[in-house]
Amino acid sequence: MRNITLPFFLKLACILISIVALGYLSIIGKTVLAPLVFAFLFSIFLLPIATFLEKKFHFPRGLAAIVTILVALVFFAGIVCLFGAQISNLAQEWPAFKKQILDLTHELQGWIRIKFHLNSNQQTNYINNTTPSVLNSGKAILEKTLISVSSTLLLFIFMLIYTFFILLYRRLLMRFIVVAFSQKNIDKIYDIAEQVKFIIRKYITGLFIETSIMVALSFLIFWILGIPYIFLLALLVGILNLIPYIGIYVAIAITCCITFATSDGQHALYVAIALIILHFIDANITMPKIVGSKVKLNPLIVILGVVSGGMIWGIAGMFLAIPLIGIAKVIFDRVEGFEAWGILLGDEEEKPKEMRQLESDLKKKEKNL
Repeated sequence: MRNITLPFFLKLACILISIVALGYLSIIGKTVLAPLVFAFLFSIFLLPIATFLEKKFHFPRGLAAIVTILVALVFFAGIVCLFGAQISNLAQEWPAFKKQILDLTHELQGWIRIKFHLNSNQQTNYINNTTPSVLNSGKAILEKTLISVSSTLLLFIFMLIYTFFILLYRRLLMRFIVVAFSQKNIDKIYDIAEQVKFIIRKYITGLFIETSIMVALSFLIFWILGIPYIFLLALLVGILNLIPYIGIYVAIAITCCITFATSDGQHALYVAIALIILHFIDANITMPKIVGSKVKLNPLIVILGVVSGGMIWGIAGMFLAIPLIGIAKVIFDRVEGFEAWGILLGDEEEKPKEMRQLESDLKKKEKNL
């Protein structure tokens, strides 16, 4: 069979059309694809538990999948209960929070009166004039928040359903992939499948270790500063830090507000400074060493992927960007014709296979001289 070589501009046009088509399909299929991708990653992480139940206790595949999902639900429920208990205790601090706000308001009014020569009546009139617009924007924000919470719950429910069926029919899905390609590519398909499972498990494990370290360090910092509800705040920092680039700043804002309500402004400032330093250490030392060592990716591609994922699927896209890029790199490295894309997605310190082979051949020739 004769191989057809396309000109460069046709290859570039096909690549651009494919990227635009995939982006458009991702946007219109968000409701189905986002929970499905989460379920795929989640099922890979839970697969060892299901396999253990099937082999060790001879569970039927369906029962093993149900028990595996229930174990994961118990784990998440435990975290939610801890959060709920801490938040219910925090709700008792609402009177103190109102007092802090009132005191801060009086101080702010005094500062405005001195700096801008506006008396209390003028400030009150301005507040009364702007209150309706603030309330209207507050209603819009509340509506968006409720919609976001409901969509998150739906995504979680569908993710569990998809996870169950992926665990149940995983061999059927693998058989479909094998049959869909020619016989000569079977070894390559199984190699890709094993590498994808390895990367996803290592990546999720690395995230769990990195989150645990963040929670422990945040707990220690809050304990040294004498901040109330240190466990709730530390857990909040660790979980929100999972959201790339913006999560830590959301965590700083929420933590400072809670600290201001339960302590004072000085402690809130200390908390902000401590968390910024902690984030700097995490971003430059902890994250690259623990998580980055599991998935060798180009930092520029990671940033572009996270931004693009946020534009397409919001926060869910930010979570999924890194593992999806890692999966794409595994596929590109092993599919003929896509090796250049695998090099682009990889870490610049990681030399291509051809380059390593060339250096090895040169060293052998030097020894023979």
